[in-house]
Amino acid sequence: MGIAKIIQGGMGVAVSDWRLARAVASYGQLGVVSGTGIDTVLVRRLQDGDPAGVIRRAMASFPFQDLVRSVLHQYFLPDGRAPGKGYKLAPRPGVTGRRPTLQQALAMLGSYVEVFLAKEGHPGKVGINLLTKVQLPNLASLYGAMLAGVDYVLMGAGIPREIPGALDRLAQHLPAKLKLDLSPAERTDPDATEVPTVDFVPENFGADGGRPLERPAFLPIVASHSLAGVLQKKASGSIEGFVVEGPTAGGHNAPPRGKSTYDETGQPVYGERDLVDLEKMRDLGLPFWLAGGYGSHEGLEEALAQGAAGIQVGTLFAYCRESGIATELKARVLDQLVAGRGTVRTDPRASPTGFPFKVVSLDGSLSDEAVYGARRRICDLGYLREAYQTTDGSVGFRCPAEPVEDYVRKGGDAADTVGRKCLCNALLADIGAGQVRKGGSRELPLLTSGDDLATVTRLLRPGRSTYGAADVLAFLLGTTAPDDGTQAEAVPVLSAN
Repeated sequence: MGIAKIIQGGMGVAVSDWRLARAVASYGQLGVVSGTGIDTVLVRRLQDGDPAGVIRRAMASFPFQDLVRSVLHQYFLPDGRAPGKGYKLAPRPGVTGRRPTLQQALAMLGSYVEVFLAKEGHPGKVGINLLTKVQLPNLASLYGAMLAGVDYVLMGAGIPREIPGALDRLAQHLPAKLKLDLSPAERTDPDATEVPTVDFVPENFGADGGRPLERPAFLPIVASHSLAGVLQKKASGSIEGFVVEGPTAGGHNAPPRGKSTYDETGQPVYGERDLVDLEKMRDLGLPFWLAGGYGSHEGLEEALAQGAAGIQVGTLFAYCRESGIATELKARVLDQLVAGRGTVRTDPRASPTGFPFKVVSLDGSLSDEAVYGARRRICDLGYLREAYQTTDGSVGFRCPAEPVEDYVRKGGDAADTVGRKCLCNALLADIGAGQVRKGGSRELPLLTSGDDLATVTRLLRPGRSTYGAADVLAFLLGTTAPDDGTQAEAVPVLSAN
């Protein structure tokens, strides 16, 4: 089979949802669902009543139905939430050894549902995107996605060296584990040989061996050819290719190499050392896709000419009709772009991870410093918490976006909390699933896009206020999209392995 030229980016929390991935995959390119926070996405969809019944229909095909019945009993509200009522939370991820947890069950089931729906009704390929930094739910999410037949796994925001071996074991329904990343400064014994692990045991949830699962292809997302080389040599299993992401891409960016410098607006400055040597990428002998600033037909042609298999594109898909961003937010961003006012800033402080994070300027969102300053700090989801070792040797968790006094009490530096935003809650607000707080206030969004956000306007013809995923593919592949305001139909179907 041929390889897809276009990988649709795995964005946000359910921005790249099953609808978007299915649309892209049905046209023969690689559709990708986001697995970040998928347990919370699942339970909030159920509490909103699942009005079309698609989530429960997918759950009905899940192989462990005792778990499904338990989740429905705890979270499904047939009539949805009452006006002004907040969402019941999924348990926060934690380290529990080999014992099964509800959080693991929800991550597994949520990923299964997302991939199952994305793969329905077409022969195309579907991937799942996870953040290496969000360690605790990842093994359960991977197993759930594999139960649904996921074809690719893409992971960035860290060094996913242990993931290939975990995929090998999960395909055989065997237990898998990852070494837990601990804050080095907080380790009681930095030279200790026993490091806490994140464990997942399929048998705990009903797996009894039997027929092996298809092991998905693994594509780590890297920002340098040196990291790609290290992963190829030292990963715990096979790697099938790379996504090479530059600093103009949306979401989290790798920090500049060397000493950090900032421009007059406070954005990190990237230089020659941050450019990927594509000749060395070609020498690795594996296919690679270029991401960040390649979202056009010209960008695709340039990538192919440099030896890439294709490109990964996020921003153009983020604002199409099928994406998970709330319709009202999409409309506001598109209106700003048409008026020539759409801007993106690389914020070195926004993300609790410490990675630079691209932020779209939008009134009323957390990009507005006054709005950010008025939000009461709370950490009730916990995906981006860092693990640290306490003085008694146990594992604790803290987040620089949580209340400052809590962070400091756990050994954190108050200076690290300045400017940190709660991405967990904000990204859920992006898709219209923000939490309702006491008194009726709602969590507010924080949108992210690549530096080439303005390219979106090339898809908005006169008289059209929206566009579809097929229009994006037509634009990227250089085919002709219709002028009647409908989704393009002239995109060729290309096979993807």
